[in-house]
Amino acid sequence: MISDLSLFQVYSAMARHAAESQRVSATNIARADEPGYKAVEVESFEDFLARVKAEPDAARSLSGAFRTFESNAPISPSGNSVSLEQQVFKSAEAMGQHNLALSVYTKSLDLLRAAIGRR
Repeated sequence: MISDLSLFQVYSAMARHAAESQRVSATNIARADEPGYKAVEVESFEDFLARVKAEPDAARSLSGAFRTFESNAPISPSGNSVSLEQQVFKSAEAMGQHNLALSVYTKSLDLLRAAIGRR
């Protein structure tokens, strides 16, 4: 029932997006020394929401997958395009996004519980 509310679906998707961003950054960092490896990025959460909004059944689409694409970062002489500084920044950004999503989700649940008298 509560998971059917769009607010909870959006923040659940936001937490999943942050986790996916973190996974992609970790993979990029792990492959930073691999010759020819091209860094990968996850579409922004805003782009994901815009894409979902354009789909017919937007509520169900919030549980869909996030698109990834090859980064357009500069390529080193070895053919690798991973920037460790950029990946660490993206990882920290994803952590902040995840914390925000969980905080809003938790506070919203607390408000609903208070409204129905189950504190």
